[in-house]
Amino acid sequence: MSLENTEHEEERSLVSYQSVDLVISVLLLLASLFLAWSNWKLGAGWAPDGPEAGYFPFYLCVLVALASTYGIVSALLKPRTDSFVSVDQFKRVLQVGLPSAAYVAGIQWLGIYVSSFVLVTGFMHVLGKASWLKSLVTAAIFVGFIFYVFELKFTVLLPKGPLEALILYR
Repeated sequence: MSLENTEHEEERSLVSYQSVDLVISVLLLLASLFLAWSNWKLGAGWAPDGPEAGYFPFYLCVLVALASTYGIVSALLKPRTDSFVSVDQFKRVLQVGLPSAAYVAGIQWLGIYVSSFVLVTGFMHVLGKASWLKSLVTAAIFVGFIFYVFELKFTVLLPKGPLEALILYR
């Protein structure tokens, strides 16, 4: 594969504005219809002492459903074929999004300090192209600062993992 083909593929559209408009509008319509039905069951009328619990949420859902329907019709009548996101742009989003999701999940098992250390080190080395030594030292200073500020000065208990238990800090 030549360099020219690779560059063209990277600029290729992954999804169009019309597709995003349609998907978001349909999801909003479905959510608003479900919530409107739920609030109708709760009570969306006017009681002798004022509005029932679902009155305002019901009518708000009706407005969102109408706006979503307008979005669907607009997307179908005036299709926008320009690119919402290219392959290259989506790859860059995933480079940050996937490690960030892993970080959030990792906090549950490893604690915030170990997870933060791994995230900062990884971002600096992989995305920032920093050396391993600079990445590790910066991550250690960052995590130490977070520990000092939140645990020692503000006495805020942050999620801890097995490493903190191993060094007997709770």
